[in-house]
Amino acid sequence: MEFANKTIVTEFILLGFSGIENLKIFLFITFLLIYIFTVMGNMVILAIVYFDSHLHTPMYFFLTNLSLLEILYTSNIIPRMLLNIITENQAISFTWCIVQLYFFGSLGSTECILLGVMAYDRYIAICYPLHYSLLMNTKASLRMSFSSWVVGFTATFGAIILVSQLWFCGPNEIKHFYCDLRPVLQLSCKNPFIMETVSVILASTILLCTCLFTLASYIHIILTILKIPSSEGRQRAFSTCGAHLTVVIIFYGAMIFMYVTPATVNSFNFNKVLALLYTVMTPLMNPFIYTLRNKEVRQALRKVSRKIHNVNAQKDQL
Repeated sequence: MEFANKTIVTEFILLGFSGIENLKIFLFITFLLIYIFTVMGNMVILAIVYFDSHLHTPMYFFLTNLSLLEILYTSNIIPRMLLNIITENQAISFTWCIVQLYFFGSLGSTECILLGVMAYDRYIAICYPLHYSLLMNTKASLRMSFSSWVVGFTATFGAIILVSQLWFCGPNEIKHFYCDLRPVLQLSCKNPFIMETVSVILASTILLCTCLFTLASYIHIILTILKIPSSEGRQRAFSTCGAHLTVVIIFYGAMIFMYVTPATVNSFNFNKVLALLYTVMTPLMNPFIYTLRNKEVRQALRKVSRKIHNVNAQKDQL
C-alpha cells in the first residue's frame, strides 16, 4: 500500500537481544525458568488465600490482586520475548504491537495504583490499628481494588488511541524486546510531539503521584515503628517494611527514569536493563517479599501441605 509516496509499515521487528546469538539458549532457559517460577509463585499465593479463611482480610485481598496482576503483566511480555529469542521470526504485527502496548501500560498503571493502596492499607493497620476494621472493611477494600483496575485500564486508553492514529513508513525495527512507547514513537513518520507530551504528562501523573503517596505512607509507618518499645518488634517490622520498600524503589525508580525523564538522557541498552527489572525481576520477587516471608502465609502453606499429605496417605491405604 502506498501513502504519500511511502510504504506504510504493517509490522515491526523486535530486535530484542539481537547481537548476542551465543547467549540465546542461556537467555531462553533463564527467562523461561523465571516465567515459570513467577507464574507458579503467584498462583500459589492466589490458591492459599482462597482456601484459607484466616487470610480473608483486606491485606491479603490486595495481595491476591497484585499476584493476578503480576501473572498478567509477565504473560504480556515474556512469552513473546521467549519466542523472539529462540526463533528467527521477530516480527510483530502493528495491531498486536498496539495491543501489547495497551496492556503493558494499563497493567503497569494498575500496579502503581495498587502499590499505593497496599501502602495505605499498611499505614492504617500500623498507625491507626484501632480504626483499621472500620476504615478497611470488605466494602472499602473491594472499592479500592476495583478502582485501581478501572483507573489503570482507562487512563492509558486515550494515549493508545493517539498512538494507533500515527503512521509508520519505515524503518520498522524496534530496539527493544517488547513494544514500548518511546521506541515505537521514534519510528513514526508523523511528528509524535503531541503523543510524547501526552505520554510524559500521563506517566508523570500516575507514577509520581502514586510514588509520593506510597513513600509518604511508608515514612509514617517507619516513624510509628520507631516508637515501638520492643527492639525485637522494631527489627521484625523494619525487616518486612524494608523488603517492601526495596521492591517499591526498584519498580518506581526504573519506571520513572524511563517514562518521566527526557528521552534524550536514556539509552536503548540501559533501558533494556531497566525494563528487565520491572517486567521480569520485580514480578518474580513480589511473591517472596510480600507473602512467602509472612508468618501467616507460611502457616497456611504448612496446613495445605499436611492436607495434601493426608489425602495421599489415605489413597495409599485404599
